[in-house]
Amino acid sequence: MNTTHPVLTRLTPATLVGASCVLAMLYFGREVLAPLAVATILSLVILPLVRKLASLGLNRVAAAIVSVLLVAAALVSLAVVLAFQLASVTSDLPQYRAAIQEKVEQVRTLTERPFARLEEQLSAVIPPPPAPAVAATPKGRIAKNVAAAQAAPVPVQASSPQMSVRTAVARLFSLAWGPIGQAGIVLVLLVFILLEQESLRERVVRLAGRAEMSRTMKALGDAAEGVSRFFFSQFVVNAVFGLTMGIGLWLAGVPHAVLWGALCGVMRFVPYLGALASGLAVTLFIAAIDSGWWLPLSFLAVYAALEVVLANFIEPRVYGHSSGLSPLAVIVSALFWGSLWGPVGLLLSTPLTLCLVVAGRHVAALEPITILLGEAPDMSHAERFYQRALAGESDAIIRDARVTLSKSNFAKYCDQILLPGLALAALDLRNQQIDAAQEARLRLTILHLIETLVQDPGTPRRFGRRQSVPLLTSSVGAHLRQLRTARLGRWQGSLDVPSRSVALCAGLAHERDELLSELLVHALRVTGVDARSINLEDHANRPDTSKSELVSIVFIVYPLKTAYDRWLSVMAELRAGLPQALIVAIRPPFDAEIMDQATVSAQVDMVLSSFEEGLAFVATNAGTGS
Repeated sequence: MNTTHPVLTRLTPATLVGASCVLAMLYFGREVLAPLAVATILSLVILPLVRKLASLGLNRVAAAIVSVLLVAAALVSLAVVLAFQLASVTSDLPQYRAAIQEKVEQVRTLTERPFARLEEQLSAVIPPPPAPAVAATPKGRIAKNVAAAQAAPVPVQASSPQMSVRTAVARLFSLAWGPIGQAGIVLVLLVFILLEQESLRERVVRLAGRAEMSRTMKALGDAAEGVSRFFFSQFVVNAVFGLTMGIGLWLAGVPHAVLWGALCGVMRFVPYLGALASGLAVTLFIAAIDSGWWLPLSFLAVYAALEVVLANFIEPRVYGHSSGLSPLAVIVSALFWGSLWGPVGLLLSTPLTLCLVVAGRHVAALEPITILLGEAPDMSHAERFYQRALAGESDAIIRDARVTLSKSNFAKYCDQILLPGLALAALDLRNQQIDAAQEARLRLTILHLIETLVQDPGTPRRFGRRQSVPLLTSSVGAHLRQLRTARLGRWQGSLDVPSRSVALCAGLAHERDELLSELLVHALRVTGVDARSINLEDHANRPDTSKSELVSIVFIVYPLKTAYDRWLSVMAELRAGLPQALIVAIRPPFDAEIMDQATVSAQVDMVLSSFEEGLAFVATNAGTGS
């Protein structure tokens, strides 16, 4: 049986060559692709505003143009204000020179003092090495050196002519023309992307083919709805954060508060490092202009506290979900796009990677990106349980089980996680894909988990006894039954109980049947049901038929095809010994080796499909008194 993920089967040399070509195209075509990517991301950010204006009565074209003009006007105004602020900071720097020199001297003193003290202590213990002897120099050689020094030419420093106003304006225009031209290209692309949105969608659907129309529409819908909402929310959150920091700095009397507030807001688009860099930059500026240390340290503490609250409490509520990327993926994407496209790629790293992750959920060629960079791997709880059981990570399994049980009951945990995970293990065992060491870890982990979960409250844990079980030869279910009989007696409780108050869980002398019986017993007992288990083929330890009136329901393990004949024989004995009890079989939905339901239904009173249905059946019969 081949369990290799289909993604790995597609990693052929041709695929690697194609990926290399794509990387080369991204690097050498960055002059064209970077503005196009910026315009696409901005279109997703502005899309909610366009829809809002369209809902107010504007047509699609007018709503797109008005949205772009509003955004462009806001960005131009902000750029002008920041330019004047930056020029003012440059002109004010000489005023802060004395404060900067004083702070640098203080920092240098604080950093050098421990080393100087250590050097003094070492000098007191270790004597200094003897000074080297100085050789005598002839007087003639000294005179010759003095004459050569006097004859050496004196260097002349040439001063550059003062720059004229026309030259300064021309140089400033040449420096600004590049960013202004790029911004103009992005603006034009943004307008046409918003105007041609429906046409672009139709072209993408047509390009994908009619057979992939539903999947393509789903991918575009995720990008248009989820991704755009996330980007717009991120833009609003960062803008509010920058505005808050700017107002706080202005109230504290820090000069150029608008510039530093905008820096804090913009740098938050750079994952992790952006917030750290902006906070340190503002802290250093405040330290340079303030005579003491209280104000910069207070700002740093407030900034860190606000960033923690914003990242852990505000953003999850505003976004409704996380970015969909793992923390490591965010850092890797920043390094990747930053190395390809420079500062623009650094700002767009998270949006671009998020778009690729969303596309990978629908496009097979991009699926490896989703698996490697997504927030969580596409793995069910049962698969994660089985993977950890193979690795012997019982503590992690128990920790997750307790979290699940705090929100639901033990029967649901068995139905959704434990039993499907055990079915995966049974399948690999039948296919001989598990070696002896893995099987030993698997059995030990499962026993540790179940023994921990099924212990009655107040019962001391039995670590030594659990370790002494021969795992490769004994049944986990049989071991758990032995633990319960040791606590409660041979019949797992008193026989002096009301009539029809006992639920019996029965199965064959098979490891599967014994484990399922014990799990069901615990699922029933934690709800207050007097549940007990028996091995139908162990005639020596069966209670006599004189106590048959105590049993109201018998839950019998659903039979395997290979053991159906044995199951039929014990069913006949069960009917004869407990004629008044209801016999119910629970059919696991994940086991392919079981008998068909029609055959089994003819032998029992009812067939259920989960432990939770079994609990509901017991509660119903207890309520009706039948």
